[in-house]
Amino acid sequence: MRETEHTMAGHKRPCAGYQARNFLWTASEDGKVATITLNRPERKNPLTFDSYAELRDLFRALVYATDIKTVVVTGAGGNFCSGGDVHEIIGPLTQMSAPELLDFTRMTGDLVKAMRACPAPVISAVDGICAGAGAMIALASDLRLGTPQARTAFLFTRVGLAGADMGACTLLPRMIGQGRASELLYTGRSMSAQEGVEWGFFNSLHESGQVLDAAQALARQLADGPTFAHGMTKKLLHQEWNMGVDEAIEAEAQAQAICMQTRDFRRAYDAFVAKRKPVFEGD
Repeated sequence: MRETEHTMAGHKRPCAGYQARNFLWTASEDGKVATITLNRPERKNPLTFDSYAELRDLFRALVYATDIKTVVVTGAGGNFCSGGDVHEIIGPLTQMSAPELLDFTRMTGDLVKAMRACPAPVISAVDGICAGAGAMIALASDLRLGTPQARTAFLFTRVGLAGADMGACTLLPRMIGQGRASELLYTGRSMSAQEGVEWGFFNSLHESGQVLDAAQALARQLADGPTFAHGMTKKLLHQEWNMGVDEAIEAEAQAQAICMQTRDFRRAYDAFVAKRKPVFEGD
């Protein structure tokens, strides 16, 4: 093995056995589907400085995971996430210097960037309160399943801040449209579950006791698919925001030519010829 190959191989490692400190982390028996559960139900699962940082670092590490193919994010106790903890984050922020504040806001933005850079599709299972940074975690996910009780609010203006937080002003208009995003970001009001599904924020709605199962079933479906190709799809969905049509078509031509060199592409062809369902292995 050449030096560069050895170095790259050294970065790859399994992540199913990860030991979380600030939330719950579980993985399926085969290590392909991971579930992150924000687990402070008595406070509606708010984030702290430590949980922000650990989530950012975990999603960065998942770039090099050899096992995890899809990630589900959910919250304990009937709520998704109430945002930054009022006492553990917002209070201390009022005492920080400008450089310290910028360090914090860059860290929160880095969580969104890490989620978008993670090749594994991320699915949020949203029940109850989904507010502030919690709404941004859902928005940064690739797919969102909600419940009729889900209430999603980008409530930054409620605490005297701009609606421009963690990428909200670029991600939300692309998801639900400029006018609807403007209303939510200016007013900080809650988007109902029905609005969320009608506007394209939620892919589907499920009962509270079923939404996590539905998200994990969808995650399993994707994990059993051509996962290298899924990662390519995610990369192009993200990168093409900054491309013209001609550049995007060329990027997709190159991406598809790469995918045509995978064993999964050949497996799909062989299965079609043999009139059986393909079994993908992600390579």
